Formats: sequence, C-alpha cells, structure tokens
Amino acid sequence: MERGKIRLSHLYPAELSLYGDTGNIICIKNTLERLGFGCEVNKIEIGDRLGDFDFLFIGGGQDREMNIIKDDLRKKSEALSFYIESGKTVLAICGGFQLLGEYFKTAENEMIKLSGALPFYTESGEKRLIGNIVFQSDFGKITGFENHAGRTFLSDTLSPLGRVIIGYGNNGRDKSEGVKYKNTFGTYAHGPVLVKNPELKYAIINSFIKTADFSALDDSLDKKCHDELILRFT
Repeated sequence: MERGKIRLSHLYPAELSLYGDTGNIICIKNTLERLGFGCEVNKIEIGDRLGDFDFLFIGGGQDREMNIIKDDLRKKSEALSFYIESGKTVLAICGGFQLLGEYFKTAENEMIKLSGALPFYTESGEKRLIGNIVFQSDFGKITGFENHAGRTFLSDTLSPLGRVIIGYGNNGRDKSEGVKYKNTFGTYAHGPVLVKNPELKYAIINSFIKTADFSALDDSLDKKCHDELILRFT
C-alpha cells in the first residue's frame, strides 16, 4: 500500500550528471518505493522555477557546465537559500556541491558567482585531485571516487561532512571532505555515493522522513560491497 507521495527534485539533470551521479536519485526513489512510499521525480531545468520538494539532488559537472547554468542559478539562488535554511534535504555532488557556495575561481582567474547559499568558495588548482576516497563521518566510513580540479574552502561557521582517511577531499590540505549544514549534504564523492554507502542513504532519507524504518529492507549486498571497498582502499 502506498504511504504517501514524496517529491524528489533533480536540478539541472542534463548539465550536471557526471560519473553516474544520477544513480543517487534512482537509489533514493528505489529505497522509498521499497518502504512503501510513492515518488514523483521533477526535473528542474534551466528556466524552470525551483518549487518545493522533499529531497533535492544536484549532480556533478565541469567548468563548461558551470558557465552554462551560472546565470540561471543566480535566479534560483534566493529560493535555494530559503529551502536550505528551512531544513529541506539537499544532496549535492562535486560541481553541484561547489554551486552551493559563493563563487568559483577558474584557472584563468575568472570569478564565477554562484548561489551563495552557504559560506564557502572554490578555486581551481593546477593538479586534478583524482582517485578513490574514504572519509570518516557521523554515518560511518564513506567511500567514493573523486575527480576535481577545484579546491573548496569552508568558512569557520560550517562543518565538513567528514574527515579524509584516504584521498584528497575538499582541497587536499585540511582533510575536510564535503559539507553538512542542517539537512544539506555536499560531497566530492561520485560513485554513485548513496549506492556505495547505505548508512549515508538511510541518514539522508531519515532527514525528510522521520519515521522511516529500514529494518525490513534487504540491503545486505550493498553493505557487503561497502565493507569490501573500505577494506580494499584502506
């Protein structure tokens, strides 16, 4: 029996979808349906209004895609900031994570103004930070694949999603990885990260469905995959 319809929104699906990131929203939808919830997935394209949602997903993209969406993003920035401050659940990966910040400084010193929803910034570095990553979080060890030239620096008022064990994380210097603010989760981990990390998936779903009960789900293969990846990379 369907328990209620959950509104899932996917921001810029055509432009921001590197490394299987779209698998994250598929994973959330599949898990919710196994829990007995109905889901509607709304694709929010350039020119569309950012309406209300239960879960918002933003995938990764490169500098080219940042330039494509930057003007439209600024039109959505007030609404995005409002929803984040209101405690709505947001998952943002790599380029999607970066666009939650104030600006991105390119290798050519061009300043791309972003949403400003959260107080952090990103600057392009000479060397790409590439490889498997493992970081410790409040939801256990999280693993994924990172590939980014951007170096992200959080303000002192923000907390990272986790601390790097293996890999580079936000900037390759301070061991921070991602951001966790209210119910907003940002990370450089592709994968898709929620498929590789069931406990993170559960935490994100719990942030917008407080009564979710995962005990009946058979995610044993997902958990085994996660554990084996952690052992392999560390």
